Amino acid sequence: MAKSSVDLPDFASGAVWLVGAGPGDPGLLTLLAAHALAQADVVVYDALVDKRILALARAGARLVYAGKRGGKPSPKQPDISAKLVRLARQKRRVLRLKGGDPFVFGRGGEEALALVAAGVPFRVVPGVTAGIGGAAYAGIPATHRAINAAVTLVTGHGTEGDLPDGLDWTALARGAPVLVIYMALKHLDAIVRRLRDGGRAADEPVAVIAHATTPRQQVVETTLGACVADVARAKLEPPAVVVVGGVVRLRAGLDWQGAAAGRVLEADPLRLLPRATG
Repeated sequence: MAKSSVDLPDFASGAVWLVGAGPGDPGLLTLLAAHALAQADVVVYDALVDKRILALARAGARLVYAGKRGGKPSPKQPDISAKLVRLARQKRRVLRLKGGDPFVFGRGGEEALALVAAGVPFRVVPGVTAGIGGAAYAGIPATHRAINAAVTLVTGHGTEGDLPDGLDWTALARGAPVLVIYMALKHLDAIVRRLRDGGRAADEPVAVIAHATTPRQQVVETTLGACVADVARAKLEPPAVVVVGGVVRLRAGLDWQGAAAGRVLEADPLRLLPRATG
């Protein structure tokens, strides 16, 4: 990688950097993330970090897997946090590499607090979160002035593997024009029922984006009423994000990857939106 003319901070021994690797495409790494990969002694990485990104680690760096995947044996979060503290106290430059953004459903806040409690210096390097970057790679903007003035990020998977406690699905259904739901495939049927019970229409547009920004990316355009069956038919597998709302219709005109593969784009996708009545 060419040397940057940007004055980047020193990665000191005994420090931990909590770094977002983005949703998959190595091109979405920040300069600070690439700098950390080039300097780290140890890279403690998650299951969703693309192998092409790990290949950017400096020669001789130790790669330590700390991925958590639903339904499979996985390291416990307290053990991961303790490992970061232990490595830092060995005077290593420790890179904690997390898919997406470490502070967006990435449990980076928990790890940072553990470092604070242990007196370990740390830096947070934000990354492109899958719910925004993945949608953009599918040709779906998170916001559009003609459609929504708010977007709500929701997790569909709690710490124990169930739907998260305390979410008011009725309030989300009624108050969030666009929902981006992370880790939703396992409980997609239950999520759809809650949104429908809260008043969302069966014909509301939905996009399910699996393996976003990678060569394995798959996108299913569907509706709230049909998405469970359509996802099963397409045999989508996690990781995936689900986008619910009118912005999904804009994919007809903004699917830039599809256009590169020959898809004819709609010049005025806004005409596909339902007309206001009353």
